[in-house]
Amino acid sequence: MVKQFFSPIILYVCAIIMAPAPVLAELVRFEIVEVESPYFTGRSFGTVGQYEMITAKATFAIDPDHQLNAVITDIDIAPRNQNGRVEAIADVAILRPIDLSKGNGRLFYEVLNRGDKISLILMNDAPWEGYYNPLDAGNGHLMNEGYTVVWSGWQGDMPSGENRMGLQVPVLENVVGLVRDEFIFNHNHDPFVATLSYPAASLDTDKAKLTVRARQTHTRAVPADLTFGYFVAERAGIAPYTNKQIVIHRPDGFDANAIYEFTYEARDARVMGLAFSTVRDLVSFIKHSPEDRAGNPNPLFHNQKPTINYAYGLGISQSGRFVRDYLYQGFNQDELGRMVFDGLMPDVAGSRKTWTNFRFAQPGRYSREHEAHLQPGDQFPFTYGVMEDPLTGESDGILKKCIESDTCPKVFHTDTATEFWQARASLVVTDTNGNDIVLPDNVRAYYMTSTPHSEIFGTQPYSVGSCQNHSNVLHNGGPMRALLYALDLWVREGVEPPDSEFPSIADGTLVKADQKSVGFPLIPGVAFPEVINRLRVTDYGKFPPREGAFYPIFVPKVDSDGNEVAGIRLPDVSVPIATYTGWNVRTRGTSAGSLCSVIGSTIPFAIKTTAKVRRDDPRPAIEERYISHTAYVEKVRDAANSLFKKRLLLAEDVRLYVDLAQKRDIGIQ
Repeated sequence: MVKQFFSPIILYVCAIIMAPAPVLAELVRFEIVEVESPYFTGRSFGTVGQYEMITAKATFAIDPDHQLNAVITDIDIAPRNQNGRVEAIADVAILRPIDLSKGNGRLFYEVLNRGDKISLILMNDAPWEGYYNPLDAGNGHLMNEGYTVVWSGWQGDMPSGENRMGLQVPVLENVVGLVRDEFIFNHNHDPFVATLSYPAASLDTDKAKLTVRARQTHTRAVPADLTFGYFVAERAGIAPYTNKQIVIHRPDGFDANAIYEFTYEARDARVMGLAFSTVRDLVSFIKHSPEDRAGNPNPLFHNQKPTINYAYGLGISQSGRFVRDYLYQGFNQDELGRMVFDGLMPDVAGSRKTWTNFRFAQPGRYSREHEAHLQPGDQFPFTYGVMEDPLTGESDGILKKCIESDTCPKVFHTDTATEFWQARASLVVTDTNGNDIVLPDNVRAYYMTSTPHSEIFGTQPYSVGSCQNHSNVLHNGGPMRALLYALDLWVREGVEPPDSEFPSIADGTLVKADQKSVGFPLIPGVAFPEVINRLRVTDYGKFPPREGAFYPIFVPKVDSDGNEVAGIRLPDVSVPIATYTGWNVRTRGTSAGSLCSVIGSTIPFAIKTTAKVRRDDPRPAIEERYISHTAYVEKVRDAANSLFKKRLLLAEDVRLYVDLAQKRDIGIQ
């Protein structure tokens, strides 16, 4: 692999001699830092050939007076350059075919998750060994298809380095305000050093407040033995105090997962909303501009012509919430009125958006039933079409702004079982009275039945200390690849995609979250959740936030095995060897009964009938389900082919599922 390094040469060109062709003004410099060619240790992909990785810096100069940028919080008071623009600098990475003529003309943009590239783990079944190896292309699917893959830093509080990509945004040094941080330790150590989201404006502990409670529904308490102070460094050469960390001395009478809430006056707010405009302007630049304002070439132009005809965006979990927020805040229209993304795939976002475009934003945090339950970002609107909310009196929808500007992309919304329990996914397909809704014509919703929030291909069930059950190991790479293929056909050729596959109230597959309504079997040793991550109308202008009326939340119905009925049922679900759930439950000493993490559960079937009877397990044993291993494989083949016929699996993944079934030891011959 040859590495080429480029010293940035910034060529400022007078406006009167600039090319008259319309270009996006906000991306003013695109500077290539490094080219690694070939990438992936020289691996070649089908007819496309080898790939190379371009690392770059993109400098944006945003016009704070432009109507499309006025929505960015605090842009009006942000520091400006000599031209009156607000600047931001993003890390950029471009994975492109060395021979651009062999690419498919489509951009696959992944919204980073906390600065990390994770899309190849999902779309290419790439491995994860505590980290993603950027030189591992997995099964090579995106490369075999000829996609150009692009990433850029967007999270303004995420420092660059160690494969993470960040966005440098202005700091508002003279702005102070109240901030609320929440800590759950998952251990009993005392004392504990906790890191704050923002520096404290004062080290006077009387100007801050620390409370503790066992559960989110309990009253906040300040016991006499609960104390805190700002961190005192013990190592030489370090300032004796820091305003980014506090030391908490924990009180008696609270378990390992008690909730500590710290409210303090903070400083150094950042203009986090520039995240949305920089993604908009980068993708628009890639599609339309042969060079930046300094004359640096667009690496995805060839002979002054674009090589990218269509742009698709994927966000996973946090970044899926970003995708929904990006649409909601109207950023899929660039400053020349053009549509930016042609298709978007918000994955495992549930009904959420992000807490990004706000003063003292915390884009990395998200609400769960126990942890960070009151984290902002989960308020109305929840679904894509415009609707009325009787609880707030508002009329709104995720697509409202792009409908007004005629810049709405095709949208594939995908969720797993976990999002129904932890992210109120039912609100994507119901109104706030609990009735089914019809999604807009440009939106499809797909539910990955009985799967966890996310999992790595080939992972075995693992335990987490505070969780009752081993993790759910189902992986959604297969259907996600099929859906990207369908999205591409829909955008380019107008071929209608598969119908939405999501539970509903009308067909009885979306129900209340109690065990009787869900139909979950009584499995010895398995506790059904006592709670769900409920949602109330919330006033975040109060400290702590003030909660009002409840929104109706529903979860999927299950069959007699405990596996869910509706949605895209993977062969592992329709031909099961275990019960797979999107929920897990905390154990004794760790807020028992509360929802545990987002890893879901695997609850194996007994192999032998005698073991099932001995355990009093109502679920048939494996030997009762399949007369032989060969019979099991044939059932898997049939299930995979059924999904193929519905265009929810590609042929390559039918073969993969059959191969995995042949190799799997299910305990019978």
